[in-house]
Parts: sequence; structure tokens; C-alpha cells
Amino acid sequence: MHPLLKLFRYAKGYRSDVCVATFYSLMNKIFDIFPEILIGVAVDVVVKQHDSMLAKLGIHDVVTQVVALGLFTGFIWILESTFQYLYSLKWCYLAQHLQHDMRMDAYNHVQNLQLNYFEDKATGNLMSILNDDINQLERFINDGVNQIIQVVSSTFIISIIFFVISAKVAVLSFLPMPFIILGVFFFRKHLAPRYLRVRNAAGSLNAKLNTNLSGVSTIKSFTTEEYEYNSLSNYSTEYVDANKKAILLSAAATPIIRIIIMLGFLVSLIYGGILTVDKQIEVASYSILIFLSQRLLWPLNQLGQVTDMYQRSMASINRVMGLLSSKIEIKEGTHQLQKPCRGDIEFKNVEFAYSGRTALFNSINVSIISGETVAFVGSTGSGKSTLVKLLLRLYDNQAGQITIDEHDIKDLTFKALRGEIGLVSQETFLIDGTIADNIAYGSFDVTKLEIERVAKLVEADEFINCLPDKYNTLVGERGMKLSGGQRQRIALARAIIKNPAILILDEATSALDNHTEDLIQKSMLEVAKGRTTIVIAHRLSTIVNADKIYVLDNGRVIEYGTHKKLISDNKHYAYLWNLQLKSSV
Repeated sequence: MHPLLKLFRYAKGYRSDVCVATFYSLMNKIFDIFPEILIGVAVDVVVKQHDSMLAKLGIHDVVTQVVALGLFTGFIWILESTFQYLYSLKWCYLAQHLQHDMRMDAYNHVQNLQLNYFEDKATGNLMSILNDDINQLERFINDGVNQIIQVVSSTFIISIIFFVISAKVAVLSFLPMPFIILGVFFFRKHLAPRYLRVRNAAGSLNAKLNTNLSGVSTIKSFTTEEYEYNSLSNYSTEYVDANKKAILLSAAATPIIRIIIMLGFLVSLIYGGILTVDKQIEVASYSILIFLSQRLLWPLNQLGQVTDMYQRSMASINRVMGLLSSKIEIKEGTHQLQKPCRGDIEFKNVEFAYSGRTALFNSINVSIISGETVAFVGSTGSGKSTLVKLLLRLYDNQAGQITIDEHDIKDLTFKALRGEIGLVSQETFLIDGTIADNIAYGSFDVTKLEIERVAKLVEADEFINCLPDKYNTLVGERGMKLSGGQRQRIALARAIIKNPAILILDEATSALDNHTEDLIQKSMLEVAKGRTTIVIAHRLSTIVNADKIYVLDNGRVIEYGTHKKLISDNKHYAYLWNLQLKSSV
């Protein structure tokens, strides 16, 4: 489907606004053409005086004719200016509202996409679509749509006037018109793929910039500034080259169309002049033809620019609509959990494979009883974190069933499911706000006392009170003003203040020193009471008190039990335990 049709379907809620804005544009163009006709009438008054067009309408005095003509011209100018103001406002407001809706719809759609979509797409490229491409659409609606309407309407109106005055001149003057239309289609066809390459290059450049700015500390620590400078230069050069190829063609559009238009103007000037000398056309009519030829020249001259803007916008619309049409694979359920949620969890014959990879889980079974603290251990890639992602429905299992309180999680709304789960991952995400904002993130109605209580619970209160603005201290983008351990404690507080039935700690204390970790472990014993706690741990010393420990290897549960039992079994867990004991000596 053509991008413009996609946009028209998307903007169906704004069709009445489009009609009103189009009406204003048409009225503006009608009154904009009037002055050229009035110039012809003025010439008629000066030349014929008492036999002029106005005299035939009953205004015989020449001075009165001139005054009346002047007043009417002023009135036309006021109407033309009024409708220009109205269409400018209407198209501008329409562009603002439409781009806002499209950006928010696209962002909301992105939020509902499954995680594997983001594994295949660069964040910077998505940012380019949500920002640059939608801004390009805004510019097109602001200016381009009105220009297209006015070019088409002025050509149509002037054509009628030409044929009324002289069919012979009109036919010859408009002979170049098919060539102009063919030229526009030629440039449109060949510009489309070039501007798509420009938008894709812009997305890649954005992605590279986003990656480099996010990893600036790594770049500095490895002294790879020159390497990254050269790498970014390559992306920027690709963007410049793509733009050059598009500009090389688009720059030729206006001069070529202008030359073709000039041929039509010369016909009006020369052939119309000959007919006027032969008294086949009135002088006033000839004046109107000449001035209207100029009026036709100007908007048609803009066809090259409009075509260029149109193709830029169509490339952007294609990318935005492509994003909006991305399939949402994980469908939200409709059921709620009964309150209070107990936190019983069961993985029944669960099978799962990441896209394009071999199966990670084949009929895995795990049962977690309400109030238990259960730990998952195993080597990297064994599937520990994947179990958490499946429980949160960040991915969907391909077979089997995952239940909470005997409800299939696929039947639950996302809010019902994730609202009962508090997650602390090793990849800590903080918003660019205050410490208090970050602790209360997702639990926006909590009080200051509750924020301070959980901060003390995770041993964060001490370092927070040492900061200049304490809980009102800004953490910076992604929490850059805090250390890794401080960020992790804020994330712990954020999960606990939510008061979830299920608490998941995915390497949640990996960035903490041993002393702070010991303190938090003691606090977590209190926090875990009355709720189901899932711990994914690398350091086995942090899970010795767990009610049950599952050992994973290549997506399989190879043993489970308490710490004491697993040590006595002297299998894989015991091997890992002894290995860590040796490394700590």
C-alpha cells in the first residue's frame, strides 16, 4: 500500500480537520488569483474608460470605477490574508496533533513488542523513527500538503480562465503540462529509494551515536577515542553520500520543470500578443493571460521542491508505519489474580527456544510454594535468567504452562501478572530524576516515610544522607552520578516498596561489597517473610539459607534440594561450592 494511503487511514480521526484546512487553502488560492484578474480590469478601465467592463455594470464615471476597483481589491486582499492565516493555523495544529498521536502510538507499540524485537533493532534507529521521521512528517503536513493543494487548485482555476479567454492560447500554453506531470512522476519514482536510503543511514548514524554516548566510560578506559571517531566518521560519511545522491537528483527537478513552464509562458506571451494585435483578444484579456501565466509559473515552479519534500516524507512515513505494523507476538490476557496473591509458581513441561537457536528448555518442571525462598544456580547460559523472563512474559514459552496460584500467566493481564512481581536485575535501570523518584518508581503514591523505611532496609539510607540534597539528589542519566553498588541498592528499594507477592533477585547484590552484601542479606530475611522469593545467584554463599536450590545445566534441572542436601549429594552443586571456597581463600 502506498505510504500516503497508510497515512490517510491512520489519520481517519482527523478527516474533518483535513477538509476544513483544505477549504481554507482553496479559498486562499482563489482570492490570491483575483488580483491578476483585477489588473486586467484596471487596464480595461484605463484603455476603454466609459466603455470598460465596469461601465457596462453601471459604473460610468472613470474615477468612480478606479475607486471601486481599489476598494474591491483591498477587500480581496483582506480575504486572501484571512484565509492564509486560517489555513496556516489549521495545518499547523493538525501537524502538531497528528505527529503527537503518531509518536505516542508508535512509542506505545514499541513498549508492547517482545524483547527479541529489540535484540534485532538498534535503539538509535528506533529513536530516529520516533523523532526524526515523525518530525519530517510534521514538516510535510505543515507546508507540503498545502503547497500540493494550492498547486493543483491554482492550475485548475487558471486553466478554466485561460479557456474562457482564448481556447487557442490555452491549448498551446498547456501543451507542456503532460511533460511537467511526467517529470514529477519521474523524479518521484527515482527519489523514493534514495530518500529511503537517507532515512536508513540516519537511523544507523543515530544508533552509533547512542551506543558511543552510552559507553563513553568504556571508550575512555580503553583509549579508543580515535577508533570510535573514525568509526562514527564512516557512518556520517554514508549519511552524507546518501544525501548527496538524493540531492543530485532533487536539485535538477526545479530547473527542468521551470524550463518546461517557460515554454508555456512564451506561448502565452507571443501567440497571445499576436492575437491581441489582430484584435482577436481584448487588451485587458491579454493582460490577464500574461499575469496569470506568471501566477501559474510560480506554483508550478515549486513542484520540484514539493516533490522533494513529498519523497522525504513518504520515506519517513514508510518507516513509521513499518514500526506500527510490527507484529506484537505476546498477547495480553484478560484475567485478574485473586487478592491477596499467594505466590505459588509452577513451570509444567515448559519448552522454550530463542529465535533462530536450538531449544534451551525441553519439558522443564519447577514447583515453588508460596512463601518459599528458591534459588537457581548454574553456569552462564544454563537458563537461570530466562526462567525469570518467561515468568514475567518478556518472552513466551512455546509449549507447556507457567502458572501463578494455578492461573496460566498467559490468561492474565500484564498489570495483574507483573504487578505482583518485584524484579531486581543485575542491569540496573534508573530514571533521570531524584533518588526518591527512583525508589518510588512504579509505586507513585508512596509516602516519604515509606521511601526512607525501605532505604534503611537495603542499607541505602546512610549514603543517601551523605549526599548534598539527600533524597532529592538527582542521579543523572541512567544513574551515572551513583556507583554501581548505590544504584543496585536503589533498585532493591524500588522492588521492595512495591510490596509484591513475588520478589525476584537476579544477581541483585553482584555490585555490592562483602560487608554491605552481608548486611542486606540479613535484611532480606525479613523482607522475604510472607512472600515468594526467587534468587538467581552466582555467589553461592548468598543462598545457603534458601528453602530450595535448583541447579541448572544446559536448560535442564540436574539436581535440587537444600544447601545441606546438595553438599551431601556431592554432585555438581558441591563441585561449584568447593570451587568458590578455593577461589575465596
